[in-house]
Amino acid sequence: MTPSATLYYEVRGTGPMLLISQSGEGDAGRSTDLVNQLTDSYTVVTYDRRGLSRSALTTPGQGVTLAQHADDVHHLLAELTDQPVLMLGCSLGASIGFHLALRHPGQVSVLVAHEPVTPRLLPVEQRVHHEAELREIQDIHRRDGLGATLEAVAQVLGIDPASPDAEPDLTSHPMTPQRMRNFDFFVEHDFTAILHDTLDVTALATTSTRIIPVAGQTTPRTVFDYTCARALADLLGTDLREFPGGHNGNTTHPRAYATRLRHILQTA
Repeated sequence: MTPSATLYYEVRGTGPMLLISQSGEGDAGRSTDLVNQLTDSYTVVTYDRRGLSRSALTTPGQGVTLAQHADDVHHLLAELTDQPVLMLGCSLGASIGFHLALRHPGQVSVLVAHEPVTPRLLPVEQRVHHEAELREIQDIHRRDGLGATLEAVAQVLGIDPASPDAEPDLTSHPMTPQRMRNFDFFVEHDFTAILHDTLDVTALATTSTRIIPVAGQTTPRTVFDYTCARALADLLGTDLREFPGGHNGNTTHPRAYATRLRHILQTA
């Protein structure tokens, strides 16, 4: 239980604790194939963000902030361990990780930040442009529905829905009614949280959490999420590491992604 929400979470594996904060509308089961590759070496924690799947809001219909998402993770980790953990944050999950690193720096030793959706990392002109893209997606969702929204999200984030080079034998994630509800919450409330974010991005350069910026090998270099990852690397004065696949490489290339993540964590 956290303030104003009850969180569902899963813990699998053995070894150092690794929290995975998912992208988009993904819940605790989103990266099952990736988790399967990691449980021999890590105690992997996944969870449903507030408002998604089994993580119910105390007051249905209420909004959310990135600070609330981070505090949810803080309460979850406090229930599980008193030691700093490793964290993989994908897209929105990386943005949540930033707030956690600043609000509760002792809880996360290393944050692997994969293509954060954090407009505040960007110069003003780029920031305004990309925030307008997010508002347009919300308008499309309200006006034209889920199908048009998925196309717009793919375009803005540089996602190839077909993923022709995806690894074989992946777990299917069909667009169930629950996943559709998750997507509604993500676009309506999490997008608004991103647009209203108040993160002091300059403080990321001084937090005790080591932040490692990463981006997908096939993510177009001009899209929103890649430019945020590049800006983060520049802010921290470090290299931008490449991971297999694109923005959703954690789900399309789980085996290769796990291999790369292991290497990054072991050498961090």
